[in-house]
Amino acid sequence: MKKLQFKIDINASAQKVYNTMLGIDNIETYEQWTAEFNPTSTYEGNWDKGSKIYFVGTDENGKRGGMVSEIADNIPFKFVSIRHYGILDGENEITEGPDVEKWAGGLENYSFEEHNGVTTISVETDADEDYLDYFDTTWPKALNKLKELSEE
Repeated sequence: MKKLQFKIDINASAQKVYNTMLGIDNIETYEQWTAEFNPTSTYEGNWDKGSKIYFVGTDENGKRGGMVSEIADNIPFKFVSIRHYGILDGENEITEGPDVEKWAGGLENYSFEEHNGVTTISVETDADEDYLDYFDTTWPKALNKLKELSEE
């Protein structure tokens, strides 16, 4: 796995950016920026440290799938760490085997730093080699959408 990093400055408080990003006040804000990855993106669970959370969407055939993850850390308005450890295939959790081994234990870390009303979000994510081009293209689009939503 390779570590990728992305950053963006958003003209909003860290609290507003954090709440918008995680869909704290309204899950739709999470779904809107993550739609860049999958138009049906959502999550099931909560953002409490130690909680299990599913990041899910449906494919072109309407089949549910996604990632089985744990909130490794959550310091509101400062830092969120997500540890991925399985995949969701329909209603089945798969936590071992070749499809999972590629990225099991991978982390997605979000840091929020606010200075004078501008919040810099830094994203650090582990990515399988096969997805590098996809993430290099899609992450900036998703972060621009988050910026737009947070600045409304």
